[in-house]
Amino acid sequence: MKKGVFPGMENLMMPWIGKTMKHIDLYIATKMAEHGMNLTRQQVILLKILFHDGPLPQHDLAFLTDRDKTSLTRLLSTMEKKNLVARITSPEDKRVNMVHLTKNGEKVLNETAPVLLEVIMHMQSGITEDEQKTVIGVMRKIQENIEKHLDSCNSNK
Repeated sequence: MKKGVFPGMENLMMPWIGKTMKHIDLYIATKMAEHGMNLTRQQVILLKILFHDGPLPQHDLAFLTDRDKTSLTRLLSTMEKKNLVARITSPEDKRVNMVHLTKNGEKVLNETAPVLLEVIMHMQSGITEDEQKTVIGVMRKIQENIEKHLDSCNSNK
């Protein structure tokens, strides 16, 4: 039996976080499909951002969703075909595309809410409130550690 390149990885959090996100993505896609909704987690996130903060410049959405310009453009093109969003040239700056949530996009977002609530409740079943608070606390610490490191890297430039 070969020894792994990174012995002991099963005892580190990073692989568990990554694997869990893959499971969550698959689970959300499966539940959406069961309810006749052809949406990914990324599309739902984008709809939610536009609902609360939109319309937004396309480059701001790339930053907010942590996507490169090419993958965001592909995502938006797919969502435009589904009539969920519309890209409209900014009247103030013709170089800027403003991304708008369509009426259909808002309707679809509202229809996904109960499905997402079902997903969340199922994922959290059997996990006590104290365990949930612990997980949230650990995730916050991980984010803070990363932010501190990134801040120190950026200040050294």
